[in-house]
Amino acid sequence: MTALILALAAGAVIGLSLGALGGGGSVLAVPALIYLLGFTPVAATTAGLVIVALTSATALTAHARHGHVRWRTGLLFAAAGTGPAMLGSALAANLPAGALSAGFATVAAVAAVRMLRPGRADDAVRETRPGHAAAAGAGLGAVTGVLGVGGGFLAVPALVSVLGLRMREAVGTSLLVITVNSLAALGLRGGTVDHLDWTVVAPFAGAAVLGAWDGRRLAAKLKGSTLQRAFAVALLAVAVSMFVDAVL
Repeated sequence: MTALILALAAGAVIGLSLGALGGGGSVLAVPALIYLLGFTPVAATTAGLVIVALTSATALTAHARHGHVRWRTGLLFAAAGTGPAMLGSALAANLPAGALSAGFATVAAVAAVRMLRPGRADDAVRETRPGHAAAAGAGLGAVTGVLGVGGGFLAVPALVSVLGLRMREAVGTSLLVITVNSLAALGLRGGTVDHLDWTVVAPFAGAAVLGAWDGRRLAAKLKGSTLQRAFAVALLAVAVSMFVDAVL
């Protein structure tokens, strides 16, 4: 019963984050599965992908209904990052865990600071060039592959700061990127899904999906600038916690 309650609570928080901010799924889901629910790291990362894929796809449909998804940009972004992510993953196998955590914390902190600066949250969207989207996606794919997490939490700042999307469209487009990347990663894991504890994963995912709908409604009530600042503060908090974990 305790595991079920923890799974429901953690799922609701993760769904709220994905629905409102377009990121935070893997950053929050994997630690929750390991430290709260006793999953092994391998099982936690696989279960996290299942949960994030389902939740992101659900939130994506809600954002798409309101025209907040840049489909071409998102698909180019995701496709360009696939190869670099695989190369980054191979490189990560030869790096110390502490260095990986510190590296992610540094990248996340820089992205957060950029988003806290006066920006374009409510400005008119400028046309995004395919080459820029592909280059940004490739760069994010490499960073994500090396550091292991950060799909949505780094995609949103890149979509806002590098490609000039408004915050609402960056959130919606990030969900498209996360869905594609999560499904691709699951495809590489094959039979590991069969060994998951579905009595925990299923309610976790269900609560996350419901939370994503609430997150979408919350995002609709906030100004783009407010949403952007909230995202940046959350990202900075994640960066600080990971840096502390890497040092201690």
